[in-house]
Amino acid sequence: MKALGLLSWLLVSCSLLANDHNQPLDAYISGYQQKEFSYDYEKNEAESSKLRDSWIAPIQLNYSYSRSEPYTNEQVNQNAAIKIDQPIFQSGGIYYGIKFANASKIYNNYSIDVAKRKMIKDTIAILMQIKKAQLQEQRQQLQIQNSEINLAQKKEEFLNGRLDSGFLDNAIIQRNIVKEALFDIQNNKAKLISQFEALSDLEYQKAPIPHLELIDLDKFLQSNIVLKKTKAEVTKNSYYKNVTVAKYLPKINFTAGYSWQKSEGQQFYAGGNLIETSNELHYYDYGVRFSMSLDINTFRDIESVKVDYLKSQVVQEDKKRELTKLFEQVMHNIENFNKKINLSKENIDLYTKLLEDTTQLYETGYKTQYDVQTLQNSLKIQNIDTKIYEIDKQLELLTLYEMYVNNGE
Repeated sequence: MKALGLLSWLLVSCSLLANDHNQPLDAYISGYQQKEFSYDYEKNEAESSKLRDSWIAPIQLNYSYSRSEPYTNEQVNQNAAIKIDQPIFQSGGIYYGIKFANASKIYNNYSIDVAKRKMIKDTIAILMQIKKAQLQEQRQQLQIQNSEINLAQKKEEFLNGRLDSGFLDNAIIQRNIVKEALFDIQNNKAKLISQFEALSDLEYQKAPIPHLELIDLDKFLQSNIVLKKTKAEVTKNSYYKNVTVAKYLPKINFTAGYSWQKSEGQQFYAGGNLIETSNELHYYDYGVRFSMSLDINTFRDIESVKVDYLKSQVVQEDKKRELTKLFEQVMHNIENFNKKINLSKENIDLYTKLLEDTTQLYETGYKTQYDVQTLQNSLKIQNIDTKIYEIDKQLELLTLYEMYVNNGE
């Protein structure tokens, strides 16, 4: 919990956070992905509206037309009907059904938000890793320069007979190691660039890195999109439990209809004579229908959705605990990077003083240009290390950003 003693900073930046569905950060992901998420939101809107209005019964329209010739003349029959069977009372089922549809819409929107934030977070993380790889590349090149200087010194000492060949061989090996490490860094950077270009339309060289700052635990949990999603799931399951109960309670429907029939050329025999007639009939009907489902699985069905509701409450509390531990771990990691930054700053002060003294000794002939250049490179390495650790801190904070919202409920 020591990490929680850090100053409470706020994870907000005008260039970072968004109002609705994180619009300012959409630029980090490709236009295709933005369109995909836009369609996800549109589909959720349509599905939610369909679910919300599902209690409204459709109007049934029927029409038939037939021709036949059983006797001497052709017969024509036409039938048309309009019928409705509309629920007007479902023991609260209609009310809770609408509430469930609205809660489902909110839950599904949060689900889309979570997926979208993860993609944006992954894209920004790759961009940060590219910037970090660029710094590591610069750092490694400085280390190569120092290894080349060390090799040159060892070579001179070996040729002058002041050094055993084993030391020269070791200097060659060390130079090869740092060069191979540079190749690995460059290869990793190329992979990161490829991944970024697959996710984003931005040019990685020009794309700015959002600056993230720390946030306290209370704000992190209060504005956490994952917790909002689990809370929405609890609400959704609560309404669905009521919908399920109402399914087995009394229902009343209003029924109505209008029918029309027309027959032409109808023929039949009467008293040995063939008689032909035509007729037209139309009528309406209306009334109410009462129904109630008596199912052996009624209580099992209700118990099942009740368990889902209770489980979602437990999941919400468990997720809150999980996120609290995640926050503490991120704070611990950031504190560790701060220690490394402080150590690099101490080393910067040390190398700065050594460089000043060595430069003076070089000017008086007591030190070589190799010594001065080695210290200059080491000083630059420490400055680069500080920048690398700052990016590492930003990568840690991205873990929190992925779940942090600042646009209210």
